[in-house]
This record gives sequence, structure tokens and C-alpha cells, in this order.
Amino acid sequence: MQQGLVSVVIPNYNYAQYVGDAVDSALAQTYADIEIIVVDDGSTDASGDVLLNYRDSIRTISQQNRGVAAARNSGVAASLGEFVAFLDADDEWLPKKIEKQVAMFRSCPTFGLVHVGVDEIDADGNSLRHRLEGSSGDATNDLLTLGRIGVLGGGSGLMVPRKVFDEVGGFDSQMSTSADWDLFYQVARRYPIGFVPEILMKYRIHNANMHANVSLMEHDMTLAFDKAFGSGNDANKSKAYGDLYKTLAGSYFRAGNYGSFLRTAVQSIGYAPSNLAYFATFPIRRLRAE
Repeated sequence: MQQGLVSVVIPNYNYAQYVGDAVDSALAQTYADIEIIVVDDGSTDASGDVLLNYRDSIRTISQQNRGVAAARNSGVAASLGEFVAFLDADDEWLPKKIEKQVAMFRSCPTFGLVHVGVDEIDADGNSLRHRLEGSSGDATNDLLTLGRIGVLGGGSGLMVPRKVFDEVGGFDSQMSTSADWDLFYQVARRYPIGFVPEILMKYRIHNANMHANVSLMEHDMTLAFDKAFGSGNDANKSKAYGDLYKTLAGSYFRAGNYGSFLRTAVQSIGYAPSNLAYFATFPIRRLRAE
């Protein structure tokens, strides 16, 4: 297989308990031609002490806290690779992730990004579920309808050619929880995407995940959708916003914020009246599920 430098960018903010495992998983890749850049985004815990153990194997950039999107962009700005792969400090890769992704890019150079199957794990590393249903080809509709199929693993699952990353403007630093989704969409509306249907990363789900903050997710996803539809693309707009607010309503309900649940449910029905039937029985379904 033709080689090519892959820049691995690991943003870290106060994840001293996990960042060593993330770095170890990057160092354990079977693909040898990589550089590892850790961007410490103003950590106040023991992250610096952990990273000192790797000073001969990685580059570390320290900056004031500016958020994960800005940290990733800083890492890319300092990188030299043909491809860029991102690994959040609380996630881990399996050894063949980079090798498999580069091979897919070499087999289809038109891909704008390649993502992989995911093992979702809890805070202690115990497996919760495997996800192997990722999108491929034209993924724009999958992304806009927030369906079960999409780009898996958040920022930690993808690899993107550096030229494509630069073309779409990198991660939008106005966003936090939805910066991943925005990048996925900006790439997918320009290029087909590839998917490796193998479990090649571990995505950690815990209380500190940004996606646990539903109000922040609402702010970011609304901004991301407004951006997606702001270029005159009105196809499926009502359904997309209806699905967005339906998803947010479910998240608010699970969080016990019933006022915001009702507000976003009404917004969902306003965009897609057919969602009324869904919400009419929603509390009953949720209670049965529990």
C-alpha cells in the first residue's frame, strides 16, 4: 500500500485520567507513518504530567482554553500530514484503524472522509454496544435527518485529507458539541464519504461528554442547521428541522427538563405536523421503555 504521512491530532482538556490511553492507542497503530500532536487546551488537572511521559514520542501544543474545535484546528495548523485523523482524549483506537482508512483512501481517492465502526464504552471501558451502520457515498440526507445512519465516532472516527479539511475551513470554532456534525456535513456536500465496516475505535460515553448538555447541543445544532440551509439549500428543510427538534425533545425528556421537552416538541410539530402522532404517545412509550 502506498504510504503517506498521517497527522494524529488529540485535543485534551482536563482528561488526565484518559489521555494516556488515547496516546497509547495512537502509538500502537500498525500504520507507521504518523505524527502525533496533542493540543492541551488549558487543562488545570494533571494532564501536563501525563503528557511529559510521552515527550519523546509526540508533540505537545499548549494553549489557553478555547474549546475543542479551536484545539483541533491548532493541531492541524501545526501538522505536516497528507491526511489528518482526530482522537478525542477520552476515546481510543484499535491498532488497525489508520491502516484501514488509508487503504480505503488509496482505493478511492475521491472520498472526502473515511470513518469506521465503533465500540461504545462506558466510563470504565466496558462495552455498551457496537455500531456498524455508518453512511457511505452521499451522506447528506443521513446527516440532515439525524437518522440512525451517519458518521460514527464523533471526531474520533474520521480521517480526512488535509486539502479537504482546508477547503471546508476546518472546524467551526463557534460550535462545540456540533462542530463534528458541521464538518461532516460540509465535507459530505462536496464529496462522497467512505466507511470501513469494522470496529476500529472505542467511543467513551460518560457524564462529562459535551453531548450530555442538551441546551448546548440545541444551540450548536440550530447554528449548524442554519449554516447548512443558509446557502439556498431548502430541500427537505422542514423535515430536517422537524427531526432536529424531535431529537432534542427526546433528549430533554430523558434529562427531566419537561418544559424544554414541550417547547421543542411544539417546534418539531410546527416544522413537520406529522410528528404530532409521535409526540401524542411519547411519554407512554418512554415510561414503558424504562
